Formats: sequence, structure tokens, C-alpha cells
Amino acid sequence: MKYHRLFIGYDKPGFETYDAITQLLGVTPEPWEKHWFGPDKPASWSYLVVSDEEDPYFDFINVFLDLLEPKLDTLLQLGVKKENISLGLAYLYTHQCALGFDAQEMLRLGNSGFGLSIDCHEEHK
Repeated sequence: MKYHRLFIGYDKPGFETYDAITQLLGVTPEPWEKHWFGPDKPASWSYLVVSDEEDPYFDFINVFLDLLEPKLDTLLQLGVKKENISLGLAYLYTHQCALGFDAQEMLRLGNSGFGLSIDCHEEHK
């Protein structure tokens, strides 16, 4: 199982920014829930795509960059900083966590200035 996440943090918590990002990017984010130790309003926005081993390859880096790049100026106007945007992959594996990335997508990601995180966890059944 793979969990592909686009994460966008912002400095001024509020539903106004959260809703503006949702409308701008045109995808349904993960629902925001208040945690007992967290702020009363969202200070981040995230979009999650889950794929299984049997699913076709999900090119999350290019898909997420396609969402972000044309809208980056507007995101910055909303108070989002580039350093608060990241792409993540959490991979639950059973035999081996082997990941490979195309040089062009790595170059594109590097040029964007967005972060990338990858977590591999052995799945115990």
C-alpha cells in the first residue's frame, strides 16, 4: 500500500486559507480535524491518494507538481511559503522497499523548491 500526500502549510491558521487552497487546486483535501493539543483552525492543507500494489503506477511527483506549478503565484499570495510545501510517500511493503525515480522528475522537483519525504514501513500481516 502506498500513501501519496501533498502537504501545504501556512502561517495564519484559518478556514479561509484552507478553503481557498481547496478551490484553487480543485481537489478534495483530507478532512481537517481539531486535535486536543492543536489550534482551533487549520494551519495546513493536505491531499492524499492511496494506491495498492495491483493499481496502475501513480506518478505522484508529476501529478502533484502539475497541480501546484500553474497555481504557485496564487498560493504564495494566500500566505503559503515554498518551504511549507512538500510531497510525501509512505510505503507499506512486505518484501523489499525498493523505489526508483526518473531523473527528469527529480530535476523538476528540485527546481520547484518543494520538499520530498519518503517513509518505508514493513507491513506485518
